[in-house]
Amino acid sequence: MRLLGSPLRLGAYPCESITNRQFESTAVSHLDRIYLPSSVAPLMDEPAVESVEFVEDDNRGAVSPEPVARLDGRAFYLSVKGVGSPIDPYSSKPLDGRLAAELVEDPSVRARLERIPDSYGDRFITGELWLRGSPYGGQGLEHATTALRVSERADLTSIGGFLIAPVIKIALFPRPLEEQLRQVYWYRTYPGRFVQELRLVPSNVRIYFHARNTVGHDIRRVYDLFGLDSHAKALRFETCFLRSTVAMLTLFARTLTFEPARGRYRGLDFQDVWLDKDAVVAPDGSVFFVDLEGIDEVWVDAEEVREKLEDQIFRSLYELMFAYEQIEGERARRFGAVGTRKRHFEGVLRRALRDDPFVRLEGDGRRLEMVIRNKCQEESLVTRFPAVEW
Repeated sequence: MRLLGSPLRLGAYPCESITNRQFESTAVSHLDRIYLPSSVAPLMDEPAVESVEFVEDDNRGAVSPEPVARLDGRAFYLSVKGVGSPIDPYSSKPLDGRLAAELVEDPSVRARLERIPDSYGDRFITGELWLRGSPYGGQGLEHATTALRVSERADLTSIGGFLIAPVIKIALFPRPLEEQLRQVYWYRTYPGRFVQELRLVPSNVRIYFHARNTVGHDIRRVYDLFGLDSHAKALRFETCFLRSTVAMLTLFARTLTFEPARGRYRGLDFQDVWLDKDAVVAPDGSVFFVDLEGIDEVWVDAEEVREKLEDQIFRSLYELMFAYEQIEGERARRFGAVGTRKRHFEGVLRRALRDDPFVRLEGDGRRLEMVIRNKCQEESLVTRFPAVEW
């Protein structure tokens, strides 16, 4: 499948990198590259070794339109986070090298930026401090390292059923480029290393935000893109969607461990990342979390475990149900309704969780509950959460 999106051609330059331990034995040395827009090219002393075709993805990302690898039986595309933003952060003006030049005091750097070649689209990586750990338009080493650490915990693409788009490399900007970019700022400078995340994604279709194609905005186009042309395919899509998103809502339980030395529990939780904008949907409906920089371990006391479990569910439950409604509504429109809304949801959820080792369903005819177990296998921490009521 070829991904849709606005074309973006980037120049590839050799660089130092940090490789995901799980990929060290595979042939990924050709990805020791940073990928720069033409507006940044004048700051490099050497020409690009190649010009690479991408499509735009998110505000500061790019993704290859054709697959580059297969993992766990799926096609994956190369995604690069930190290729520059096309929009001025403090206005709606385009952000390009000429605008960047106006912010720079060093005359030699300013002169370089004023030599802008023709390009497929203007964007720039700046030195403006952004989101605490990143420069605006780029990516910072601190955030990228967090994403890499989460990736290395996974069984390639899964952490106990929670699906991720793995970071395969952190590409480090050359120091001379980094120091020139740091001069492009409005108010305050980003002090850390400039990097790019090179990761593998199953598509560029998001739930609601940060993409041209989303489940929330144009479900009909998503159905067409993924070839969901029968009731059976659409039902499988729904099932995979619920299976993977329920795993997302229960990530803390799936990673929960007890540390005797501290007398506390720890597990993975989400910080400033969300289902609706930081995950992508694979062609079969499975949802993969992409922006791993906002996932980290949290520590809680025993009496706080259930509260944390419920907080994590509530955090993304609405986004899950909103997206499910769009998917189910389009399935019904194309292939016909199947029973009542609640009964159909129950049936799909039962299929989705049939083999889930952490979540099972129990009901009494009036209320269906998710019974959420944990990696510690502690019965006292098993949590019940309502799935649907009649």
